[in-house]
Amino acid sequence: MQSPNLIRRITENRAALRKSEAKVADFVLAKPNDVINMRIVDLASQTEVSEPTVIRFCRAIGFDGFQAFKLQLAQQLGFGSVFTQFAVDDNDTVEDLRNKVFDTTIGSLLTVRDELDPEILERAINTISNARRVEFYGFGASGSVAADAQHKFFRLQLSTTAYTDPHIQHMSAIALGAEDVVVAISQSGQTRALLESVQLAIEAGATVIGLAPEGTPLSQKCSISIPVNMEEDLQAATPVSSRIAHLVVIDVLATGVALHRKPLLKEHLKKLEKSQKALRTPGNR
Repeated sequence: MQSPNLIRRITENRAALRKSEAKVADFVLAKPNDVINMRIVDLASQTEVSEPTVIRFCRAIGFDGFQAFKLQLAQQLGFGSVFTQFAVDDNDTVEDLRNKVFDTTIGSLLTVRDELDPEILERAINTISNARRVEFYGFGASGSVAADAQHKFFRLQLSTTAYTDPHIQHMSAIALGAEDVVVAISQSGQTRALLESVQLAIEAGATVIGLAPEGTPLSQKCSISIPVNMEEDLQAATPVSSRIAHLVVIDVLATGVALHRKPLLKEHLKKLEKSQKALRTPGNR
């Protein structure tokens, strides 16, 4: 399935393009705002290719012609859906950093949103809603997402826990059953210890929901795979946008489960709010 995010689609398909078509792709990726105001003859001239080459490029990424391609590009630019992972420059001001971090994060979230299949999300929500027990597995930054998820779903009167230690994950996984659910969270989808825990949970009969990049070992192994396709720059000076994307996907699932369980939660949430107020100082109630 081709990504609905046009910039991602071009990036993913670039290696399969002819050399002349790749020149068009590189120009579009570098100057998308310029392209939407160009005629086909202008783009061909700027990239030093023929007009038929521009048409072949458009068809290679799923469009009948240049106008249809340009329309989609303009729509994504208009909705703010075209952002790329930023690079920090030594001369960047604090304002530059602010804009780069926010733009990258916003773009990452919009890309993930557009690639999420509502039917898959609904399956995951139904599965969690009906589970006897829900366990969240993750390591590192994904471990913090697992802990946040456990807190959110615990409030919904589900039996939940989060494990970030592989040994405890293994011990817990083998004790699960057909009515239990594991939500496995991974930025890479390739962590060996997590894959081993997931395999044990599957063998025990549990349903496994995976939040990981599409096509990775984890996404292929899971019963329900929710793709979170992110390109991470591992430099220390770049934000971990995939962690934020995972948190938002968890929020979507939690909101869906809350709606399913709303009749059961009304009194519980009132009691929970009352208990939380009792922990605050009088001025903050």
